[in-house]
Amino acid sequence: MKVPFFEKVGYSLGDGAANLVFQLMMMFQLYFYTDVLGIGAGAAGAILLGSRVLDAFIDPLAGVLSDRTKTRWGKFRPWVAGTAIPFAALFALSFLSPDWGERAKIAWAAGTYSLLMALYSFNNTPYSSLGGVMTDDGRERTSVATVRFVAATIATIVVQACTLPLVQLLGKGDAKLGWALTVGIYAVAAAIMLVVSAFSAKERISPPPAQKPDFVRDLRDVFADVPWRAMFTLTFFLFITLALWGSAMSYYFQYMVPKEPWISTTVFGRQISLDPFSTFNAIGQAITFVAVVTLPGILSDKFGKKATFIVCLALTAVFTAGFYFVDASSKGGLLALCALKSLAYAPTIPLLWAMMGDVADHSEWISGHRATGFVFAGIVFALKAGLGLGGAMCGWILSAFGFVPHAEQTASAISGIRLAVSFIPALGFTIGVIALFFYPITKATAKQMQLELDMRRK
Repeated sequence: MKVPFFEKVGYSLGDGAANLVFQLMMMFQLYFYTDVLGIGAGAAGAILLGSRVLDAFIDPLAGVLSDRTKTRWGKFRPWVAGTAIPFAALFALSFLSPDWGERAKIAWAAGTYSLLMALYSFNNTPYSSLGGVMTDDGRERTSVATVRFVAATIATIVVQACTLPLVQLLGKGDAKLGWALTVGIYAVAAAIMLVVSAFSAKERISPPPAQKPDFVRDLRDVFADVPWRAMFTLTFFLFITLALWGSAMSYYFQYMVPKEPWISTTVFGRQISLDPFSTFNAIGQAITFVAVVTLPGILSDKFGKKATFIVCLALTAVFTAGFYFVDASSKGGLLALCALKSLAYAPTIPLLWAMMGDVADHSEWISGHRATGFVFAGIVFALKAGLGLGGAMCGWILSAFGFVPHAEQTASAISGIRLAVSFIPALGFTIGVIALFFYPITKATAKQMQLELDMRRK
């Protein structure tokens, strides 16, 4: 099943939208809560973790409902389009800073964050599932995922490189106003991209014609599937690590790296400067962009998705640990590690979701029953649980080491920040590598699955 290039591009816009939200939350949510909204790191961490209780019910519900949706537009596209505007609106509300007392601020943050995560489930679970039914060809699936993550990487560059300069430019010294306007712009863009994505993609794979809805069987089949369990574990620890590292790096650059601009130039007679964190992120994401475009297909064709993922993630762990040994004032050292880590991690980005499409095929191959939405719902839950726990862990680590916002940090607090950007996330990546050894879908297995499923569907 070949997918036209324009369709891949249109579909990819949905992940561009998701990453405007996801990257902003991963990199800046904890920092926004402590240094802009003005609540404690411990309370902020509890908010990020607390909504995961609701997710345990919401994410499976999103999968079950999308699997059982029947319209002339398919199962998953109506959900992507229908939730676009409410999702974007909650995104904008989550970065407003009402001038209330601390308890009211905590309640506001908890409410908007929980609702945003709920809508994320009803938008991103169908969106991710849609990628799993656009084609049954392994190489095309990797291609769809690669184009998808080109858009995601562009959105990531925008968020990581432009957010702080935009906050400063639009707020004119008022951080609360700057954040509200910046995120408002992102939210409008996200809503438009999601609608375009929903109307661009096509669903080509359907469940077996005789299949009847059966929630108990969906649950049993998915939890019994070894590849799904391996990918759930990988995703959970991967996003714990990404959220922890991303949040910690905000504090690392805020309180440890000298504030002198790393890039300063004149454009149309106006002096433009990029702060160290924005420059660091921009360079890292530029390298990621090039690597995502060029490497995943080549490496997975030659070595298989599993082997490529294991090697690249292991190298990512090594380079992440290296941040402990580099002085915070060493621009060259920080950029070198940034480049190496970005290059190593980039091929894993599209492979994660391409492999999840293979997992949905594997479940159908073994059981004769397909539940694409339910398969992806579990992974979206693992992603969000990891995101929340990683952000919470960062807050707990900072609190445990004596971090105080807007103050000169003690030696203990500095040690906590250094550990949170190096050895602790390196351990998380290592656990992900271990989980991959239990993932049984090799290159040969994937070919066999595709052939047998093609025969069944004829």
